[in-house]
Amino acid sequence: MSLEGYRGRLLELLRSAGASVGDELVVSTASGDVEGTLMPRYQLSDQLHLVLKLKNGYNVGMALGRISGVRVKGKGREPSFSPPPRPRATAGLPKVLILGTGGTIASRVDYRTGGVKAALSSEELYHLVPELSGIADISTEATMNIYSENMTAEHWSALARRAGDALKEGFDGIVVTHGTDTMHYTSAALSFALDSPPVPVVLVGSQRSSDRPSSDSATNLIGAVTFAARAPVSGVFVVMHAGPGDDELAIHAGVRVRKLHTSRRDAFRSVNGAPAGTMKDGEMRLDQSLPPRRSGAAGLSVIPGFDGRASLLKVYPGFHSSLIGDLVRGGCRGIVLEGTGLGHAPSSSYADIADAAKSGVFVGMSSQCMNGSVRMTVYDTGRDLAKLGVVPLGDMLSEVALVKLMWLLGQGYDSPKVADMMTKNLRGELRERRPL
Repeated sequence: MSLEGYRGRLLELLRSAGASVGDELVVSTASGDVEGTLMPRYQLSDQLHLVLKLKNGYNVGMALGRISGVRVKGKGREPSFSPPPRPRATAGLPKVLILGTGGTIASRVDYRTGGVKAALSSEELYHLVPELSGIADISTEATMNIYSENMTAEHWSALARRAGDALKEGFDGIVVTHGTDTMHYTSAALSFALDSPPVPVVLVGSQRSSDRPSSDSATNLIGAVTFAARAPVSGVFVVMHAGPGDDELAIHAGVRVRKLHTSRRDAFRSVNGAPAGTMKDGEMRLDQSLPPRRSGAAGLSVIPGFDGRASLLKVYPGFHSSLIGDLVRGGCRGIVLEGTGLGHAPSSSYADIADAAKSGVFVGMSSQCMNGSVRMTVYDTGRDLAKLGVVPLGDMLSEVALVKLMWLLGQGYDSPKVADMMTKNLRGELRERRPL
């Protein structure tokens, strides 16, 4: 018997009636009987209300104190999900592989918590969006099924290896469905691990779960597959809503994008520059400087391997720089300081920073400002930090700097080589010329 979310005296009442979630119940009150289907409750909700779905489709909550009796009118089934049949493929279309990792784009409401639960595979997503069958010859594969906050350096390496193999197998595009919380970290990781991909590798997610009327998952997925299959460019990108409506999608370079809103559908924005392109009604407008699509995997290098012994620290007034020493003693090999303004940290942190640099730990400086570039030569404080061995990281996003550092350390480079490579533009993460 399933009584998901019910507790206490209400649970006892339902058990004594032999009721289960999905059953047709008659609930008696002083005002009369109410008939409906017993719905599950959120695990974190109160234990004093029973929820019925009425025949008109609305849900009604009934307070325990007003219920005088419960009777099962008919046995039912728990709510379940069955995907529709797989769409029929159209011959001659570009071949696109969808790699599933989990996240909101592949989620449904979880009645235990009232939140969303990773529940749909990339294959099921394909079934639910039949428009995809007219865009590409699609293969689907679940590489993992985790919330994106649980992503690690090992997951990035595994995803890069599989994407690299798929590119060598001749796919015309790759789409990675991903949770939005850390999608910009993974897009950066794939940008470094896949050197010169011949076709688009596109990360896509959803801010709202697939079973919500306001979900952006179908629109985003259609756009991502369209871009992966047809765009005349190559590289690693993120495709998400460009605005609150469904009419336009933004195409972001994998190393220039960040999630800037917790819940809006246009949460992702390109930072320190315009998006790599936009898509409206299937028509793409792309940055003309993007690398072209190529035939075959010649020139592709797959370079996975990330060392998780790196950290990103945000500087703030009263910054506890002892954290730096703790990291070094814990085996950390590199630190990115997200400094204030042009790249500053309080003078009280200088000793700990100097000790880290002297011990062979790379220390780089990004800015916590959303736009602009680190310039450590403008003020005395910046110049003092540079003398201690802190390396300025230009206009590189803090998250991208961390991922790049982990990647360089994963290649086995020593601190001087890491410092040299961190200041070189490898994948578009650093720009000498920036728009005002």
